[in-house]
Amino acid sequence: MSNYDKLTAHYQTINHFNHAQSMLGWDAAANMPAGGNEARSQAMAELSVHVHRLSTQQQLGEWFDKAQQELLNGEQQSSLREMKRQWQQATIVPEDLVQAQSIAGSKCEHAWRSQRPANDWKGFEKNWKEVVKLSREEANIRSEALDLTPYDAMLDKYEPGTTSASLNTLFSDVKSWLPELIEKALDKQKTQSIIKPSGIYSTASQKALGLETMKLLKFDFDHGRLDQSVHPFCGGVPSDVRITTRYDEKDFVQALMGIVHETGHARYEQGLPKAFAGLPVGEARSMGVHESQSLFFEMQVGRSKPFISHLSKLSADAFNAHQDPVFAEENLYKIYTQVEKGFIRVDADELTYPAHVIIRYEIERDLINGVIEHSDVPALWDEKMKASLGLTTEGNYQNGCMQDIHWTDGAFGYFPSYTLGAMYAAQYKATMQQTVDIDGAIKSGDLSPIFNWLSDNIWSQASLHNTDDLIKRATGETLNAAHFKKHLETRYL
Repeated sequence: MSNYDKLTAHYQTINHFNHAQSMLGWDAAANMPAGGNEARSQAMAELSVHVHRLSTQQQLGEWFDKAQQELLNGEQQSSLREMKRQWQQATIVPEDLVQAQSIAGSKCEHAWRSQRPANDWKGFEKNWKEVVKLSREEANIRSEALDLTPYDAMLDKYEPGTTSASLNTLFSDVKSWLPELIEKALDKQKTQSIIKPSGIYSTASQKALGLETMKLLKFDFDHGRLDQSVHPFCGGVPSDVRITTRYDEKDFVQALMGIVHETGHARYEQGLPKAFAGLPVGEARSMGVHESQSLFFEMQVGRSKPFISHLSKLSADAFNAHQDPVFAEENLYKIYTQVEKGFIRVDADELTYPAHVIIRYEIERDLINGVIEHSDVPALWDEKMKASLGLTTEGNYQNGCMQDIHWTDGAFGYFPSYTLGAMYAAQYKATMQQTVDIDGAIKSGDLSPIFNWLSDNIWSQASLHNTDDLIKRATGETLNAAHFKKHLETRYL
């Protein structure tokens, strides 16, 4: 058995444990009763320690050295590179820290579920202080090993190759034109009248509508399902993808577009190459590329006029409300492209969303780099919200710095992925429309030409290339934010 083969067998084993971990996590969010949390946290911590041990075994270093001398084809070389990257990521962090983080993160996140609605910053802060402390420890260890700043070392987990220097430049550019674009769009929409949803939209009808929409987006129900949770997410594994949404019976709008978004994540997972299943090279390239799929589905497809036309018919059917003007095409389009300055990132419209991301990026960057302390976050949040969206969150923690799940378990470095994803998505569309009649495909109800392009250029490529190369191969250039700006101007002005 070659050393390369030994490594692939070993990483397949690790993947089986990650599969179990992923399903336990999905179940904790979608099904588990509150009383199960403590035992579940312990079980998941035990599993993460086991995976960490498997990922850091002594002989791996020797296998990597020897495998590099073996005759490998291009795809095997990419596979070796990605296994080695995961090995290096794992060996950097000591086992006791991995376990401590898993326990602190589970504890903080579970308590956050009730602390957030209670606006209990003091209670949250007690748990979060430990999460921040451990995340900083991790960041400093990674920083030393990778010769990066502490925050860049965390960023590297989600966006390999991206640095805060490049993000500072990118986001400074966005900050230079976004506020004016928001004001212009608000001004343009000032006179439009929108009929808002009123009445009761049962969870059962909303779920049925979601499932019909997923069918239109060609979700594979033999390899996935839809459930309900506090925070919408896409979990599971490529052969069994679990997506969730949350329903509000007074408003079907958010849950429906949330399902379109999560279906984008799910189709990427379902479209990853079977030949590399269970190996690092067969995984999604980065979180930004993952978000580019959900945001392509939600923003480029989901909020387009021809797709809204389908949603208009499907929702009127689901709620048996064919005469209700809420579901008229034009009205739904206005609802889904309405610009509004608000507190909540997950409810934000496409235009104000980047402002929410940039606030979080600037705070977590400075928090991990030790420029600010965890206790400074509420005041900084308020200050930045005032500056970018003219809103104050003073004393309003649940709609301010306590609103997201990410920081509760130490996922620092993730937020930039959302805006990178939106930018990549706009760039794909600009390229795709040179060879695909996008609106025509959506109108026809057969979106295959769109999905075929994504499959050929993104899904099937998994992690065979680094992010810049992947984007360049797909679109002819590396990330260019001009496409994103143009997309926003076209839709909103």
